[in-house]
Amino acid sequence: MLRLSLRALPGLILLLHAAVLAATQQPISATVAGAKREYILVTPEQAGTAPRPLVVILHGHLGTAANALGSGVAPSPLSAWLEIADREKVVLVALQGLKGSDGDTGWSDCRQDAFGDPHADVVALVSAVVHSLVEAGRADPRRIYVMGMSNGAMMSFRLAIEMRPRPAAIAAVAGLMAQRSVCPEASRPVSVLLIVGTDDPLMPYAGGEVGFRHRKNRGLVMSAEATRDYWLRVDGIDAAAGVTVTFPHRGSDVTRASKMLFGSDAGPQVEMLTIEHGGHVEPSLRYHYGPIYGQLVGPQNRDLESAEEAWSFFRRKVVR
Repeated sequence: MLRLSLRALPGLILLLHAAVLAATQQPISATVAGAKREYILVTPEQAGTAPRPLVVILHGHLGTAANALGSGVAPSPLSAWLEIADREKVVLVALQGLKGSDGDTGWSDCRQDAFGDPHADVVALVSAVVHSLVEAGRADPRRIYVMGMSNGAMMSFRLAIEMRPRPAAIAAVAGLMAQRSVCPEASRPVSVLLIVGTDDPLMPYAGGEVGFRHRKNRGLVMSAEATRDYWLRVDGIDAAAGVTVTFPHRGSDVTRASKMLFGSDAGPQVEMLTIEHGGHVEPSLRYHYGPIYGQLVGPQNRDLESAEEAWSFFRRKVVR
């Protein structure tokens, strides 16, 4: 059972560029199965009273909900969702990860062999938060979406398989399906956007062990192509019918972005957005990490805004 405590915490107002509107961020505490959980609810101004699309945002391992929504020295590219929320009247929920045995924040995704990940039931948490917003008339149960980065991306796969109500679509950035999975086989269609870098030093594009250099202790994953094909099978989409689009290159870096879209608007779709020579980082037009971080995670593509690409993919997806 979920109990929400608003506790009169002051909303944090963010001014985005020169925009007149501003999304309100509200920290909320939730009690699920007797344990306290935290998340940030973002409500766009002038959203009206009708139920709105809801996007659940999951940060990566070591991350925070606050950074995913723009705080810190180097705001996450996921914070572009704030501008989208105001423009499109979308409600956002950024969940705070739970500490695992390694002392770091993260999510209990499907990996059986990801040592250190928390064991708390995150599916129950997300389902409860979403249900509370649906019951309050704030979220449209047919238009629930999830976007995650890295460990959060892998958690989005689990939500696609197990969450109730089920999401209409997910976007997974720098995350692949587990090779040794504790999750059941997916049995329901969910549209899936994959954003992957071919030179990701942490999440191997060709599949294998997850982790940096000599710390390969984060489990095994399928390849990017195998992850794509998994969801094509689940969604009943012809793998030979993909349409490829190449993004105009805007920077001087070595990366190049292209995407292949499978399926039609009449049913579920799978999109694979590949960053040639890209690293373990979200592509972004505006939110750029520094050179030291780049040496660790690899090159960041600057040809597109990941959150905008996700919203373009999400916006017409509904649970039928």
